[in-house]
Amino acid sequence: ESRMKWEKLKPPEPDDPLCCCECDIYQKGCCCDCEDLDEAFNRWLKDRPPKSGYQSVVLGAMIDHLEISIVPVLVLLPLLLQVAALHYLLGIIILTTLPGLVLWYYYATHQKRRRTLFFLTLLLYSLFYMYFLFITEILPRGDISPLQLCTVTTGMILTIVSLILTKRGPGFVTPLEPETHSQEANEASTHMRGSTQTAVSSAGTTAETIKWSHCPVCKIIRPPRTGHCRTCGACVQRLDHHCIWINSCVGQANHRSFLFTLCVFVLTSLYGISLVLWSLCPHQNLMTALLYCPTVYNQSSTALCFTCAWYSCIVTAGLFYLLVVQILNISFNVTERESQLALRNKTGRSRLFGLVIDTGQYSHGFCQNWIEFLTMGDTSFSPRCSLTDLV
Repeated sequence: ESRMKWEKLKPPEPDDPLCCCECDIYQKGCCCDCEDLDEAFNRWLKDRPPKSGYQSVVLGAMIDHLEISIVPVLVLLPLLLQVAALHYLLGIIILTTLPGLVLWYYYATHQKRRRTLFFLTLLLYSLFYMYFLFITEILPRGDISPLQLCTVTTGMILTIVSLILTKRGPGFVTPLEPETHSQEANEASTHMRGSTQTAVSSAGTTAETIKWSHCPVCKIIRPPRTGHCRTCGACVQRLDHHCIWINSCVGQANHRSFLFTLCVFVLTSLYGISLVLWSLCPHQNLMTALLYCPTVYNQSSTALCFTCAWYSCIVTAGLFYLLVVQILNISFNVTERESQLALRNKTGRSRLFGLVIDTGQYSHGFCQNWIEFLTMGDTSFSPRCSLTDLV
């Protein structure tokens, strides 16, 4: 049975590009494994009879995806930030080693999990914790106007809403109906023998050449630019990558909302950091205050806010890099999956100091590429994308 599960998730060749963060290649990073503890706790929760005799579907989905091994990280994060706020040297040491500690804990507890809420939970917890400190520590100082508070709150709400929209589904490719499947299979097999398939539009006046392919794992005929995600175990239309930060693929149906989420998060975070620094160091330049503001360590509350501002800068810098890569890929009309395949097959050209790989296969110019991205049709959601996928 375990072998059958592995064969289901095993990536096909050569359609197995790396995810946005390849976390299962370091085999010696595991010191212990809490997966059995998580599964035992899940079974214990699901076996308990509900008190009211009714259990909502959302609650059941949360229980199915519950990972109690993330709890120590959520407890230790505020404590580490409190310790980092005691002295600026402690802040440098802790904030420098914090990403490594998080990755080490992930390898030690979640290495065997292909789908995990670890990074999504950590990101959301950090977001709400920073907002909580902003409301309880910065707002009472009287330096924040109602308009500025409304702007930060609106950015928070937009980030959560756009994240929910992104989590609705990337556009999974579902098996066609029997009669439709046989027709498409015949047409696709004709193309794979060396000929081309001509697809006529509904009006019957426009024709274009479409390259279909066959997925050896899902056993389905799939549209152009579709890729198989070995983490989700399914094919996704116009697959870009599997993002560990949202625990979902980024594909044709949610790529625009994913980009919007990144934009709103980065802008809101930068604006919030600037408000915090202006409040803590009102007589200094913004960049100067971020590098040197000794008066903040006179009080524990201001020192904590200053440390959290640096922590927010670290998280924002990582997501800003991801945003820049996404914008460049869209400008060249290439997905992250296609970039990885082009690098492997040595068929692409490196542009802009290696930030983007230009395959030249689908690019029609900067403006036309963005028009195609903004107007590409959303695919219908797959039956696989249920309420359990929202968490």
